[in-house]
Amino acid sequence: MSNQFLNLLHNRRTIYNISRNVNASPEHLTDLIQTAIKQSPSSFNSQSSRAVILFNGEHEKFWNFVKDALKAYAKDEASAAKTNAKIDTFIAGFGTVLFFEDMNVIKGLQDKFPSYADNFPIWAEHSTAMAQLATWATLHEEGLGASLQHYNPIVDEQVHAEWDIPANWKLRAQLVFGSVEAPAADKAYMDDAERFKVFK
Repeated sequence: MSNQFLNLLHNRRTIYNISRNVNASPEHLTDLIQTAIKQSPSSFNSQSSRAVILFNGEHEKFWNFVKDALKAYAKDEASAAKTNAKIDTFIAGFGTVLFFEDMNVIKGLQDKFPSYADNFPIWAEHSTAMAQLATWATLHEEGLGASLQHYNPIVDEQVHAEWDIPANWKLRAQLVFGSVEAPAADKAYMDDAERFKVFK
């Protein structure tokens, strides 16, 4: 494939087996993540996406919040142990990006453009999704593996309290990343004829 961007999308995969064998510094990765989010498109150039970037003990703290919150959902000791083992694979990573949307920005757009009011929350989801993909692809290009998780809203209250997050920031997803310790499995694709229609 000659298109570099499409190559990047093709090669970006969900990587669960990650570790901390990362040569890049937190400062360098922070710059990459911030740039990826800043360069992501948003409706009306709203720039509603927000992010909290966690490394080291702060990264571990977040996933321990998740682990504690999930205890209430365990059916038995076996399921609790399985869940803990899964969260431990995230703790083993190098860092986590928490993606938020600023609801004050969305409300402001709704007030300013009432005819589009119902659409702005939907478009905000588009914005955060693009910021997430841009960040994910950027980290992949840096040689890191990542997986996108969604443990909101069960940890929202703790997250807001621990890192002094404004109440108007709504947590949407978590991207955990680190060194690639094992490649992703092969990916299956549905038939193009079932997915696309082209008219000329």
